[in-house]
Amino acid sequence: MSDTAEGKPTWWQRLSGGLKRTSASLGGAIGDLVAKRKLDSAMIEEIEDLLIRADLGMDSAARVAEAVGEGRYDKSITPDEVKSVLACEIEKVLGPVAKPIAVDTAKPFVALVVGVNGSGKTTTIGKLAARMREEGHSVMMVAADTFRAAAIDQLKLWASRSGASILAREPGADPAGLAFDALVQARAAKTDVVLVDTAGRLQNKAVLMAELEKIVRVMKKVDASAPHAVLLVLDETVGQNALSQVEVFRDVAGVTGLVMTKLDGTARGGILVAIADKFGLPVHFVGVGEGIEDLAPFSAREFANAVAGVAST
Repeated sequence: MSDTAEGKPTWWQRLSGGLKRTSASLGGAIGDLVAKRKLDSAMIEEIEDLLIRADLGMDSAARVAEAVGEGRYDKSITPDEVKSVLACEIEKVLGPVAKPIAVDTAKPFVALVVGVNGSGKTTTIGKLAARMREEGHSVMMVAADTFRAAAIDQLKLWASRSGASILAREPGADPAGLAFDALVQARAAKTDVVLVDTAGRLQNKAVLMAELEKIVRVMKKVDASAPHAVLLVLDETVGQNALSQVEVFRDVAGVTGLVMTKLDGTARGGILVAIADKFGLPVHFVGVGEGIEDLAPFSAREFANAVAGVAST
């Protein structure tokens, strides 16, 4: 995404800034390790532990640490060499899941957006709408998280900012009925993209499942192929909890792709690597802040370089 305002940080600067605590934590610890002695099996284990603490996951951490050691035993290795291998190995994990979302495969293209309350789901819908409007698509947002008045108000604000249309009702309205009416209206208006907000209450999975299933069921009465995407919004700062959220929403809602938000301050930014390694779900976008420009298509290379603290190429 380009940055037109003079002096404004580029996307790379925002992304690497958001992952700075992760890269500084990893880089500092790795630097301390490799400065003291030649590379041996004990050091590889210590590097693996560091990667696990950064939330890369057991399997990914083991593979990356092994790659660092390959052909380098009993040799001195610089911190920059370790970072370079780290970035390369993380990119190998993330490359297969870095996939753009293709909204031109249906009209309207219907995306059901799911995620726990507090993950940045509603804000992400607003940013997605703004991006898609910039790309020339007509967009309708649907405020089907009807139990939270704040979510409805938030989407209305994003609609006015982005030029997207919105369908919203009073708090407590039936989400499935709202989704049905939205699809009928979107088809009649030949709208390109419909983004449907949903409730994110995980306390009672059975209720959540029933509600999401009902929304999908009534959508299919209007368009048998809908929804065309089920996007899970994940808050990166929750660390290992993100893995269980992916599992729940994959089973409950049939998640087809991920949006990772709040890459702006935790020292455990590797969780996306663990998620990619375990589930293999496409990652479409990442977000580093609250601004409309702080959401961009996911790049495996940029993310890997930012986590490892390597300058982008």
